[in-house]
Amino acid sequence: MNSRLRHWREAATLLLAAGTPARPPRSPLGPFDYELLLLQRSSRSGFMPSAHVFPGGLVEAADFSADWLGLLPASPQCGLGLVRPPPPGGSRAPLFATDRERLGSPLPGEVAFRICAIRETFEEAGILLLAPGPGPAAGTGPAPLLPAERLPPAAELSEWRRRVQKDPASFLQLCRHLGCVPNIWALQEWSNWLTPVGRAGRGGRRYDTAFYLCCLEERPPRTSQDDQEVTAFLWSSPPDAIERFKSQEIWFPPPQYYELCRLCNFSSLHELHKFSSDRALEGCECWLPVMLTASDGLIQLLPGDELYPEDPDYTGEKKITMSTDKKVEDLMKEGSVFHRVVIKNINNLAVYVNIQAKYKHVNPLMMNSDCSDYNSRL
Repeated sequence: MNSRLRHWREAATLLLAAGTPARPPRSPLGPFDYELLLLQRSSRSGFMPSAHVFPGGLVEAADFSADWLGLLPASPQCGLGLVRPPPPGGSRAPLFATDRERLGSPLPGEVAFRICAIRETFEEAGILLLAPGPGPAAGTGPAPLLPAERLPPAAELSEWRRRVQKDPASFLQLCRHLGCVPNIWALQEWSNWLTPVGRAGRGGRRYDTAFYLCCLEERPPRTSQDDQEVTAFLWSSPPDAIERFKSQEIWFPPPQYYELCRLCNFSSLHELHKFSSDRALEGCECWLPVMLTASDGLIQLLPGDELYPEDPDYTGEKKITMSTDKKVEDLMKEGSVFHRVVIKNINNLAVYVNIQAKYKHVNPLMMNSDCSDYNSRL
């Protein structure tokens, strides 16, 4: 937890995939053998009300508690692999590069952010991603859940969930009680998104969010919304979630849309797990989307796009606005190097990218929610 940050708060979120029998697909991509957990935020939420998002939330001081070192392995990074040095011209995202010991915590950020994502998944969806202590969890495939006999009765577990919601430090107490640890080794580093300037929530809230991916070997576990921050949940394959979005059954913000389009590259859970595990130690790039206002819509520019500013306004203090009288269609036809999300309205998004993905990552499939043809140069 970095109390020195003025412009955004640190957070972690989890793309949780669980194996499932292939169902008749709603999209032309065919069947997928896994589903992702999406949670609907309360309409009263101060940030992205009513949106479907991945489980996650703010990092708390309890996630950085030195007491976790008494439960987790004593090895460097608590048994997590060391991320490789960034490629030439690159740098480790500040969220991960920050020296946490200088901020008063002996727990590495890579550990604390995973604990946060696991804790929030329990709070919001009632799913416990734990491993028998002290870890690391054994196996190289998708992660197993704790056997039912290791868990307390449902009523007792619900009481623990309420306690953790009120006091995040209770999550460590729960782990001690069960003789388990958060399964941080099942979470693979996936991406890092900053809330754009001008898209902050109530009170100017902006977030620096670590995105992790976790593959579960079993079908979707028992899930329940907390009826506070979360009012509904949905397990869906990535392309089917996008079809629901296009039909306006649900909506999600551009980062979630982008990541779902990226996951559309993988129809197999084991394929996704292998890719994320092999790639995770490459690290990831920190992305600050920059908004360009056109005459008939918005374009969210991402690093590498030909229109992305050389010196983006990370803090919002420069009060820089990017706008043009041109239409989105004209900007697309004039351009040639794309890494952008075109936004016509909240349920009409399109991702365009023709640059090489960095850090051995994969570009999203262009699952566009309109029929515009800007693809001649892609």
